[in-house]
Amino acid sequence: MFTGIVTDVGRIRAVEGDSDKRVTIETAYDMASVDIGASIACAGVCLTVVDKDSGWFSVDISAESLRVTNLQGWVPSTEINLERALKLGDELGGHIVTGHVDCTGEIVRFEKAGDSIVMDIAVPTEHGGYIAQKGSVTVDGASLTVNAVVDEGAVTRFSINLIPHTQTVTSFRNSKAGDTVNIEFDVLARYVARLQEKG
Repeated sequence: MFTGIVTDVGRIRAVEGDSDKRVTIETAYDMASVDIGASIACAGVCLTVVDKDSGWFSVDISAESLRVTNLQGWVPSTEINLERALKLGDELGGHIVTGHVDCTGEIVRFEKAGDSIVMDIAVPTEHGGYIAQKGSVTVDGASLTVNAVVDEGAVTRFSINLIPHTQTVTSFRNSKAGDTVNIEFDVLARYVARLQEKG
């Protein structure tokens, strides 16, 4: 379980393998405090630490995870948002995040607006019901607030405002229009949608 509060921006050191991959990630985390088998959210995807040493850790990624996320685009030097798993008693600064990606989206607008950046993301319209104005959504592992939502035919487009702090401490400092991002919808929205289906 995570909160969507990014605590480090890691850098891909190496990518190995064909259908399944082992990825080594450089990090500022104190890896002496991270156990083998621990979960770390990497660009919003809950992955298991399978090897580690000072300044880095490795994860194994299945072909299925590569298929349904943007992780297939990772290459050496790619920067990614990282968050260690929530501990009992930790501050819940964002919202409840599982690390299970619902879909990918495309950044269709990434423009300066004063000191902030307006980022619009398009997702398939079948997921549009999970997004609400002023609600929360996780984008590449970061808990963000939705400013506006518009249904546009085959896609739903939602808008997010990235304040200067968020730009500095996340991988969004490297983002641009056309990028693919991992999306996890608010778990409460998913349960509400399921209840409505069964009702």
